[in-house]
Amino acid sequence: MTDANKDALFGAQVTMEDVGGRTLRVAHWRLDEPSEHLPVLFFNGIGANIEAVAPLAAALTERPFIMFDMPGVGESPDPLVPYNPFTMSWTAAQLLDRLGVGEVDVMGISWGGAMAQHFTMQHAKRTRRLVLIATSAGMLMVPGNPKALTKMANPRRYIDADYMLKNFETLYGEGLGQTKGKGGHMSRLKPPSPRGYMYQLLCMLGWTSAPALPFLLKQQTLIMMGDDDAIVPLANGKFLDMLIPNSELKVMKGGGHLFLLSHKDESVEAIQEFLGRPTGEGEASAAA
Repeated sequence: MTDANKDALFGAQVTMEDVGGRTLRVAHWRLDEPSEHLPVLFFNGIGANIEAVAPLAAALTERPFIMFDMPGVGESPDPLVPYNPFTMSWTAAQLLDRLGVGEVDVMGISWGGAMAQHFTMQHAKRTRRLVLIATSAGMLMVPGNPKALTKMANPRRYIDADYMLKNFETLYGEGLGQTKGKGGHMSRLKPPSPRGYMYQLLCMLGWTSAPALPFLLKQQTLIMMGDDDAIVPLANGKFLDMLIPNSELKVMKGGGHLFLLSHKDESVEAIQEFLGRPTGEGEASAAA
């Protein structure tokens, strides 16, 4: 790993792991250090590599943090066959076993928020709490701005710097576009392969968590949404909050799709406060 990559990954340990018949590029922070807190398992957005969310991992200094590039994304090799939420959740659980990790707190952003929901329901016994960021219930979502969605579906946003600069505010909102975080985020992106990007799109085709959430997702859940998100409008967070029994909704004022970066301090504070609360009796029974 080059010095530049080390800087982009904020001191993470990076390995290539063969898990469940797939090779994944895995990054983890503080996993070998003593901690009173559970590790965080993080699912990234579509087409996004580890570096895109590395600043969050670095900011949660008190917690171990685990993240991986999806097949065909970042530096994970292309998938040979398509995958779905069930098989990828199983693969993530196998990765935790490989790393010697049992119970985790789960987080996911955008596309990864759907994966986080599925993982939590599929592996309820090893998930304590859930944080959902700028995400939806899948197929039954309130659609975003058509102009933003059209550009979101174009992988050119990862490849063509001029295209990204021109359309940044349309995609991610003015909150980040007007800060120095815009350039930092763009510098950390690496384009997914065409196959990797297509397989991520296919993974969630027809998927929705809505019918299952009231019955299968019992964990305490923090839903974080921006009220200026053109890709996943705030209404989707309200819908999730209505469906998930033990949830609360945190709205970032003026936050676009990447409020995690534009409102970094506020976001980190909300996540730390939520994950740092003492575990209650209801949580223990839900995960039993």
